[in-house]
Amino acid sequence: MIVAAEIIEPPPSFEHTTVMPGEVVEALSPRDGGVYLDLTAGGGGHAAAILAACDGARVIAFDRDPAAIDAARQCLAEFGVRARVARASFDEVEAWLADAGVGQVDGLIADLGISSHQLTDAERGMSFRVEGPLDMRMDPTQGETARELVDRLSQDELADVIYQLGEERRSRRVARCIKQALAAGELETTLDLRRAVVRAVGPRRVGGIDPATRTFQALRIAVNGELDQLATLLDTASRIVRPGGTAVFISFHSLEDRLVKRAFVDRERWQRLSKKPLTATDEERAENPRARSAKLRAARRRDEESEA
Repeated sequence: MIVAAEIIEPPPSFEHTTVMPGEVVEALSPRDGGVYLDLTAGGGGHAAAILAACDGARVIAFDRDPAAIDAARQCLAEFGVRARVARASFDEVEAWLADAGVGQVDGLIADLGISSHQLTDAERGMSFRVEGPLDMRMDPTQGETARELVDRLSQDELADVIYQLGEERRSRRVARCIKQALAAGELETTLDLRRAVVRAVGPRRVGGIDPATRTFQALRIAVNGELDQLATLLDTASRIVRPGGTAVFISFHSLEDRLVKRAFVDRERWQRLSKKPLTATDEERAENPRARSAKLRAARRRDEESEA
């Protein structure tokens, strides 16, 4: 589930509170000479925690959001040559490493979902709490926007997306109202989309979440191909993490967590570090609402030679 954003004006500079940094460092156990990947650089928090924990470790941080790249570079500048920041999506990381002559790495962290900055920046169009264009792209320089996606899909296809990726039981009514708003020229902004959803399902909050939450989640996941990207990364991780190295994933909703759990069940590739996912401490959840839905799963890459 998505953590709703509060209204913040004007849009802030890149701000993002790192989730479960201590647990990530403990799982990775960075060592001198080790190379680690932060595949969701965000503001650089996890990468900085890894570098601070071990003076001899190096980190390559990736992100597809240009704003996150800039923020990570600023955050990690103090670590000098031990930190490198590059722009790439999950499905581009393996090729990037090959081109850069980087062999297998000692560990990786992927903090899935969206950042606080992406939610609070109205121009990104990811929040139903601030009015902005119906964009929702993590990389605003490429791919189709949420508005273009809604226009391209048929009503039935849109309903399927909302049901499958948002787990919205009333997806048929929601899709119909969204298409009606589109046809009437009343679907240009995030608040237009929220109004269309409310017409379909009513204004009542269900389970403590806004009625538009599931639809916004579904469209954002679809626009960014998030589940396909994650599936690719989980497959890639088994090749780029050396035997004995560790992969750490932090997920924020059941669709992500299900994919990670399924991948780590593969005993030929992975040894899970805990049977159940770790969750944030009560103190962290109180200080950072985003951490309330976080689930951390970590697994160690098995040594193929010892298996033979």
